[in-house]
Amino acid sequence: MQPEDAIDGDAGRAAIDWDAAARRAARVVRAGPPIDRPGLDALVSSLREAAADAPAYVAEVTRLPDAARAVESGTVLVLDRPRWAASAVDTFRTLTDGLLPATKMPGGATLAGEQVGLLLALLATRVLGQYDPYARPASAERPGRLVLVAPNVLHVQRQLGADPQDFHLWVCLHEQTHAVQFAAAPWLADHLAEQIREIVGALADVPAQGRRLGDLLRGVRRVLEGPGESDDDDAPSSATPSLLEAVLEQPEQERMDHVLATMSLLEGHADVVMDAVGPRVIPSVATIRASFEKRRDTRGTDLLIRRLLGMDAKLLQYRQGAAFVRGVLDRVGHDGLAAVWATPDHLPTPAEILAPEAWVARVHG
Repeated sequence: MQPEDAIDGDAGRAAIDWDAAARRAARVVRAGPPIDRPGLDALVSSLREAAADAPAYVAEVTRLPDAARAVESGTVLVLDRPRWAASAVDTFRTLTDGLLPATKMPGGATLAGEQVGLLLALLATRVLGQYDPYARPASAERPGRLVLVAPNVLHVQRQLGADPQDFHLWVCLHEQTHAVQFAAAPWLADHLAEQIREIVGALADVPAQGRRLGDLLRGVRRVLEGPGESDDDDAPSSATPSLLEAVLEQPEQERMDHVLATMSLLEGHADVVMDAVGPRVIPSVATIRASFEKRRDTRGTDLLIRRLLGMDAKLLQYRQGAAFVRGVLDRVGHDGLAAVWATPDHLPTPAEILAPEAWVARVHG
């Protein structure tokens, strides 16, 4: 059965059985790299220590001490691959609640959940870590949690031949910078969720449009399962069109462009912070950066994002997130950049990501 059969229709059944998605992912996800128990304990301890140390370094660079202090008391989870998939299910359930059309076919929600579970099983082998602003841990004072996927960190660490402590802190600096961003802009999580929900809602608004979600799921799975003939890194960017562009209409694409601009800001800012911490704290940072950038071009979730959002054609724009941040810092410093977290109106537009001076002129006059 095709994915659209599982999510099409208007009967009173759930669109996706998210519990089935988590179970399927847990059954089929590949095991992580081999490691003995003492090694695993040391890995988990090192990741937790890096997660605890990172906010202070982020605060030094960004001059956002209040936000960093809030992050220090946040929830940190070090997970295996099946538990990451279950965590992702919680997030997707929250973001799509009430949006996807109910299925009219018996067992359709379960089949849709199985399809999503297969995607999550593939993603679970690629994600190093993520800050999830939509999680609401019962014991935490504020929403959000940092999730680190231990087997994936270990795999990439070994693949790159990276110093373990340096690499763990490097990963945590990136993700804890995201945590500081969301703490500095308490409105940001809801703002992004609203944009994403608008896009998902438009995709699933009527039965005919609901099929677009099936097309998208199949395309995402093809990307995750491996490169095809059209995925040659030497091919021109026009040879690998955006998966979303194939299913989005013009108003939805414009909204996605604004989401992409915000993502570019968040990712570019995190990259700048990681580099600014520098060799004083992470002696091998230059080696890690060079090796990871090469890997980022061809593997992992960045490849998915490039195909999903049309980033083969816009990869320069994605990287311009860091150039945007550096351009703003050159003009108004970190204090001036901090204005971006004040209000949604201060987020850079798609055009401003490529022209930081335009953002500075608009926001600072």
